[in-house]
Amino acid sequence: MSRPSRMAFGKPSKPLAASVMWKTTEGSTGRLLQLCGGYFFFYVITGLVVKAFTGTPQTPLGTPRMNDIAFLGYNTLGATLTCLIPAVALGWWRLKSIRPVALWGFMVPSEIFYIIPSGICTAIVIPTTTLMYTLPISVMVAMVIMRASVIVIGRVVDGLQIAQGILHKRIYWEENAAVAFAVLAACIELFGPHTGGFAFLHNQAAVVIFTSYIASYAIRIYIMNYYKNTRPKGAPLDNKAFFAVEQIAATATMAVLAMIVFYGPRVFRSWGGVRQVADFVSAIQTPSPGWFWASFFGIAFGVVAFFSVFIFMFKGRTATFAGLMNRLTSLVAGTTATLMGHWLFKSRLPSMQNWVSLGFVLVAVIFLSGAERRRTQELKAAQEI
Repeated sequence: MSRPSRMAFGKPSKPLAASVMWKTTEGSTGRLLQLCGGYFFFYVITGLVVKAFTGTPQTPLGTPRMNDIAFLGYNTLGATLTCLIPAVALGWWRLKSIRPVALWGFMVPSEIFYIIPSGICTAIVIPTTTLMYTLPISVMVAMVIMRASVIVIGRVVDGLQIAQGILHKRIYWEENAAVAFAVLAACIELFGPHTGGFAFLHNQAAVVIFTSYIASYAIRIYIMNYYKNTRPKGAPLDNKAFFAVEQIAATATMAVLAMIVFYGPRVFRSWGGVRQVADFVSAIQTPSPGWFWASFFGIAFGVVAFFSVFIFMFKGRTATFAGLMNRLTSLVAGTTATLMGHWLFKSRLPSMQNWVSLGFVLVAVIFLSGAERRRTQELKAAQEI
C-alpha cells in the first residue's frame, strides 16, 4: 500500500477524507478491516463472474454457457498465474528462516518442510471447492458445509495448539459465542426446506470430495497457525513468503493432478464414464468459446487468495477469530453477489432462510467486535502492535 501524504492525515477534523487511504500498522484493527474489505470486494466479483459464465444461457460476452468443470479449469488457470507471478517475480519466496537446515550441501529454511505440504493441501482445496457445486446436492448445502467446517476447524486447531503449548493466547468467550452463532447460521441453511439436509452422505462422490476438502483445510489451517505461533518474539511474520512457497507447491501439485486427470481415461477405463473427468478433458482438447475471458477474470479469484491467506494468518489473532472473519466475510460477500446477480443476470434472490442466516452472522460479528477490542488491548499492553 502506498504511503499517504502528510496532508491527508494532518487534519483530524476530516476523518472521512483520510479514510479513503488510511494508514495502518501490522496487526492493527485497521489493517484487518482493509484485508476484509479487499476480500469482500474481489469475492463479490468472483461470484458474479461464476454466474456470468455458468448461470446464464449466454454470457455477457455473447458466448454460450460454459459447463462448471471447464470454467473451473480456465478460471483456476488465471487465478494460479495471478498468485504465482508476483510471488516469484517480486522475490516473496525468499523466506527468512528462524532455523535454517542443511540439505544436500545447501542451507534451506526448515519452514519449507511444512509449508510445502500446506501448498499440496491448497491444491486439493481449490478443485474440491468447485466440485462440491457440480454434485447432485443442493448448492446451499455445499456452501454451508464448507463455511461451517472451516469455522469449527479453526476452534479445534486453537484447542490443539493450546494443549501442545504452541499457542499462548486464551480464547475469549466472545469468540466462542461467535462460533456458536456462525454454526447456528449454517444449521438454518442446512435444515431449511428444499436443501436435502444430510442426504449428500448417500452420494459416494460427495463424501469423498467433502472428506478431502475438510482434511486438507484442517491440515492447512493447522500449518498456517503453527508457522504464525512458533515465530519467536521479534522475528518477522513473513506472510508473503509463506504465501509464495505455498503457491509454488500448490501450482506444481495442481499441474501434476491435471495431467493425471487428463491422461487418466487412457490408463483407467472406468474414468471415461465420470462426467467431471470427461468435461475436463474436453475443455482442454476443445477449448470452450470464451475460455480466454474465463481465465482472465480468474484474476479476481487469485486476488481473493491473497486476502484470504493474510486474514487466516493475521498477526496476534487466534485461528478461531481469523477463521470466523474469513468465512463470515465470504458469506456476506456471497449474499451480496447473489443480490447483484439477480439484478444483472435475473438469477434467484436470497430466500428467507438466507436472510435469517445472515442475521445470525451479524450477531456473530458483534461478538467478534468485542473480542477484537479485548485482543487489541492485550496486544498493546504486550507491545506487539
